[in-house]
Amino acid sequence: MGETETIKQRAIYVYLPSVEQKQRWQRHAEKLGVSISKFVIEYVENSLRQEEEPSYKSRSDLWKENSELKQQVKDLARKHRVLETVVDRLEQELRRYRAKPFLEEEFEGVRGYEKELITLLKSQDAVTGDQIFSHLGIDPSEYEAVKGISKQLASLEAYGLVKSSPRGWKWTG
Repeated sequence: MGETETIKQRAIYVYLPSVEQKQRWQRHAEKLGVSISKFVIEYVENSLRQEEEPSYKSRSDLWKENSELKQQVKDLARKHRVLETVVDRLEQELRRYRAKPFLEEEFEGVRGYEKELITLLKSQDAVTGDQIFSHLGIDPSEYEAVKGISKQLASLEAYGLVKSSPRGWKWTG
């Protein structure tokens, strides 16, 4: 059987109620970048699959869902940026609060050392100031936090628990 015969066996003819409807279908097909035959096949198959498979989604449903998901991602990214800013500000405030006892010369009471600082010093052979600030998430422009950590290091050194060297701070306690 030749190709012409198989084409005749696969062909169907659809007569639409009006020329306007045919033109409308043609415009939709052109908008999608497909032939009118492929357009009709896709839409008929979509309809049949929706009847046969309740979970099946048509191209337009998938496009709509995709647009909604993109908007959700955009909204969540915006919220994420806002929350990151809030967390950064709270962490800065917490660092200032923790540094306060070390910044006040006439402070009386127990001064709490940064646990992360002690853990870092104990875990490394030597740690530079930059490594300490980076590990603790302290921006060098945060004057009070930097000064508070520096005073903690000086206090730990006065107690003989750390020692300053050209390679950085070293735990000796």
